[in-house]
Amino acid sequence: MKFDLKSMTRKELEKLSTDVQKALKKAAERDRKFAMAAAQKAAKEHGFELSDITDATKPAKSPTKTTKRPKKPSTPKYANPADKEQTWTGKGRQPQWFKDLVASGKNAADLMI
Repeated sequence: MKFDLKSMTRKELEKLSTDVQKALKKAAERDRKFAMAAAQKAAKEHGFELSDITDATKPAKSPTKTTKRPKKPSTPKYANPADKEQTWTGKGRQPQWFKDLVASGKNAADLMI
């Protein structure tokens, strides 16, 4: 079956696309069922049930990947003398208050906590 896509309207193309997507889903399901039947048949030929084989071949999960420790917040190293609530750990981008104080002549060591 051939389609002349150039002569089709947008609506006809959208309908064709929808039909193709449905057909692809049905074909995938049909192929999955065929593969499952073939796998079950192969397992029975060796004296197993498919569930026995698939459970045994599942990789064990690494405990480090599933249980991550939360990061501890860094302790602040610098504080704004005008507002002690404004702190900076010394990591990442410098806050504007820090930049302004250093530009005005303050030494970074003077701002340390």
